[in-house]
Amino acid sequence: MTARGYGGPLRYVQGPGVIDDIGLYIAPLSKSALIVIDGFFWETLRPKVEANLTVQGVKSHFVKFSGESSDNEVNRTIAEGKATGAGVVIGIGGGKALDTAKISALHLGARTATVPTIASTDSPTSSLGVIYSEDGVYDRVIRCGRNPDVVLVDSALIIKAPVRFLVSGMGDALSTWYEARSNFESRSNNYIGDGYVTTAAGEAIARRCHDVLMRDGRAAYAAARDGKLTQAVENIIEANTLLSGLGFENCGVSGAHGIHDALTVLEPTHHFFHGEKVAFGIIGLLVLENRPLTEIHEAIDFCQDIGLPTTLTDLGLENVTAEELLKVGEIALDPKSVIHSVPVKLTPQLVADCIWTASSLAADRKRRPGYPG
Repeated sequence: MTARGYGGPLRYVQGPGVIDDIGLYIAPLSKSALIVIDGFFWETLRPKVEANLTVQGVKSHFVKFSGESSDNEVNRTIAEGKATGAGVVIGIGGGKALDTAKISALHLGARTATVPTIASTDSPTSSLGVIYSEDGVYDRVIRCGRNPDVVLVDSALIIKAPVRFLVSGMGDALSTWYEARSNFESRSNNYIGDGYVTTAAGEAIARRCHDVLMRDGRAAYAAARDGKLTQAVENIIEANTLLSGLGFENCGVSGAHGIHDALTVLEPTHHFFHGEKVAFGIIGLLVLENRPLTEIHEAIDFCQDIGLPTTLTDLGLENVTAEELLKVGEIALDPKSVIHSVPVKLTPQLVADCIWTASSLAADRKRRPGYPG
């Protein structure tokens, strides 16, 4: 295939206080909005958003997000949208609330806007939504057909969240270049439409995402840990949200997310964020691809310096058995899994062995001189 494709959101706006402009961006899309909002912000953000939309002549109806982007939650949201005649669905909150909004908009034939309150995933910009079970086990990806029309990223709001969310976002973003490279080498198609060859623009964005993380990630962590909004933090918010979102969708994901998805069958991992599990998956991917040890160490050191999990023990799996890891390997090789973009012939045992080895290498790095732990 020689046709190439590129996609992204229509508008991306980031900065302190930009949520106050939400009405200006929503009014041209529709005069009737359904807002899926995390319960944590029901009392704080809802009145402000409603007032801003009203000023611009937009009628709003709010749905309090249940906490899981499950089929039941999506169906409930769709029903609310039909009942109110919503022409635009706005997601406000974390990645699962945004995914629920995007998937619901697809079924309603509505426009979409996302307002992330944390910078922990690249969901806000993408046309993909993930469905989980009611218990938080990964089920499937839904292709929504179009990227959000508007992405509003209020950095003053995001910096108020615990630093763990920003760190998790860096874990997710760190996978962008490594997994893009897997797709280039395996000649896999990206996620635009039914899949195209990656454009030079998509490749450049994925590479730039990695560069920003390496340059500003540690400084951003130090600032955000104390609630300070510096230029490094703004750069990392952009990397976590825009660069990672454009990078993964226009280049594809592979083993880091494949390992993440499979690990969700082990209950202890349910207590960890998406990007935290992806960070561990990155090390497993690099081992699967037999990358140079210096590159593996670079990824491990970065993750450990900002507090991302790098060992099985870090993920609450200190007592995991060989049989359980083999089961993870089997699930990872489901025919629909993204792990098949890895340019290596895979078996369940190889995946299990590489997960174990990744953990062992990371444990060794924790014994290095100067390790912050």
